[in-house]
Amino acid sequence: MKSVDQHRSEAPETVSCMIVTVSDTRTPETDSGGQLIKSLLEEAGHQIVGYEIVKDDYEGIRELIHEATSSPDVKAVILTGGTGISPRDTTYEAVSSLLDKQLPGFGEIFRYLSFTEDIGAAAILSRAIAGTSGGKAVFSIPGSTGAVKLAMERIIVPEIGHVMREIHKKE
Repeated sequence: MKSVDQHRSEAPETVSCMIVTVSDTRTPETDSGGQLIKSLLEEAGHQIVGYEIVKDDYEGIRELIHEATSSPDVKAVILTGGTGISPRDTTYEAVSSLLDKQLPGFGEIFRYLSFTEDIGAAAILSRAIAGTSGGKAVFSIPGSTGAVKLAMERIIVPEIGHVMREIHKKE
């Protein structure tokens, strides 16, 4: 058995997740990306322990991530939206400022998949990022439903248990 297969077999089957949508305009009724994250996590057997919509505001995003990663109920935070390069997009800066360890491969693979399967060279505009903060996993992905579907189905859902196993692995 390859070590990655062994690690996955030792991973928790259920992860308690908080979903955060970063948007100045979305409501729970119009938040298709957040709802897609919720349904894909639930289909995979994970638990949703929180859902918030926060304005695209650096301090507001940081505060919400800090609250989520301080909660004993939350094991992973998945953010969608605010990852572009417009002046209003501050999710990347807020998330990266709170990470203890970055997972550079997450953004690299997301952009590679986006490039080859979806949007071509426009993938360079994505600032998807992931890492750990306070012993919790944090994933930040673009807000489009196509980006959410790609990130969730191809990266996050298949690896979230493995990520949690590694975060909580004993020396």
